[in-house]
Amino acid sequence: MKDDIFSKSMNKVEPFVFDDKVVKVFDDMIRRSVPGYAPIIGLIGILAEQYVKPNTLIYDLGCSTGACTLSMRKNIKHSDCKIIAVDNSYAMVEQCKKNIKADAGLVPVEVLCADLRDIKVENASMVVMNFTLQFIAPVDRLKVIQKIHDGILPGGIFIISEKIKFNDPVEDKAQTELYYAYKKMNGYSDLEISQKRTALEEVLIPDTLEEHFKRLKVAGFQQAFVWFQCFNFVSIVAFK
Repeated sequence: MKDDIFSKSMNKVEPFVFDDKVVKVFDDMIRRSVPGYAPIIGLIGILAEQYVKPNTLIYDLGCSTGACTLSMRKNIKHSDCKIIAVDNSYAMVEQCKKNIKADAGLVPVEVLCADLRDIKVENASMVVMNFTLQFIAPVDRLKVIQKIHDGILPGGIFIISEKIKFNDPVEDKAQTELYYAYKKMNGYSDLEISQKRTALEEVLIPDTLEEHFKRLKVAGFQQAFVWFQCFNFVSIVAFK
């Protein structure tokens, strides 16, 4: 279904929420709104094939409708593993369950409707957070990353994908303008771009790359680097 949520002028733009209305158009929304989303999802499957170990858990924190979970499930070669997919949106979780049920993969998947801050991470060889930390209060972010680090086994990996901001105002402006041009190329109008930006202003709070790397280092990850970037959207892999 086409994303036209912000296509009509609104007297008041409410803060963005992942409700039923968003879930219905989510696939179209994220394809047209997040540059590089499809290759990130596909390549995370390849990373799962390389790094997931037998008899371990794999976490998809902020799983939305399950695209990343399904990509990992397709590529994991060990039947004694289990994926735990978590989202705090009931609408997202219900759609994720439907997508998992329709999939022929053999790796068990447990889908939970919960705040990821309340989830215990343990015995993990791989943890993924795709465009999720940016929606968590900044004061809680280090605690979340620390918990993830502590629950990953030695040799395991953490993938975090995020929208970022830049320290250099010239670069930040240029990257943002390129991103809006990308959205226009995908059919969004100036009105849609403007109203969605307003809806996200106090909901999605981006960090700089430097802030992400500092947080990962403080949490104890041995190494981290950007493995994918398009405009102001990046994906980082961190190693324990």
